[in-house]
Amino acid sequence: MPVPVPLTVAVAQPACAEAGRADTLRVNAERHAEAVRAAGTRLVVFPELSLTGYDLAAPAVDPADERLAPLVEACAATGATALVGAPVAEGDGRESIATLAVTGEGAVVAYRKMRLHGEGEPARFTPGEKPVVLELDGLRLGLAICADAADPTHAEETAALGIDAYVASTLYGPTPAAAERRDGHLRARAAAHGVWAVLATSAGATGVFPDSSGGSGVWAPGGDLVVQAGTEPGELVRAELVRTEPVRPEPVRP
Repeated sequence: MPVPVPLTVAVAQPACAEAGRADTLRVNAERHAEAVRAAGTRLVVFPELSLTGYDLAAPAVDPADERLAPLVEACAATGATALVGAPVAEGDGRESIATLAVTGEGAVVAYRKMRLHGEGEPARFTPGEKPVVLELDGLRLGLAICADAADPTHAEETAALGIDAYVASTLYGPTPAAAERRDGHLRARAAAHGVWAVLATSAGATGVFPDSSGGSGVWAPGGDLVVQAGTEPGELVRAELVRTEPVRPEPVRP
């Protein structure tokens, strides 16, 4: 029986361009492209609203926007899939906080945030309707955005679909208490469901926030920390994810 090839993953926390400028999206897309090329991995995960920064007034991003071309080209050159964050608009006018999956062929909306946070998000955005699993190289990746990962029921709903990893794009504040919550959320999801937990979270300024936690990382099934970035923007760290087979009881022999 062939041995499964590990999925190489990087979690990135790039510096975010100042919100509200005409070139914010272009600059952020170029920084994402640089991170993809530097990572050299099959999967690269970015924070919540990474293409615009956490700016709830930022215009929705069209996945076909030509300003994403450098990121598409970087994915083509490296064979990577990048999971990036952006506000998106639906055909009926509704808007969502979304994860875009970017490959060398372009960008598509992969997931819409289900658990909206605070007052500003529900005032503009519509919550996603269901959990989503993205399959890459034979591993099943359950997607989450920020407050999703803070709610254990979201992980339960996603894990029920059958996943190898719970992949969260988030934003946490810069305080020690926020960092403790960040690590506790991902450690708990890995332990509760016996899956990898992959976290990309913002570092430094992002949108309307002058600072954020950093600390992007990967937790092994069971909850042990594998690798974690520091607090500075521009850092990324890598890990290898392998499928973990469920434990099955020994057959009863007569």
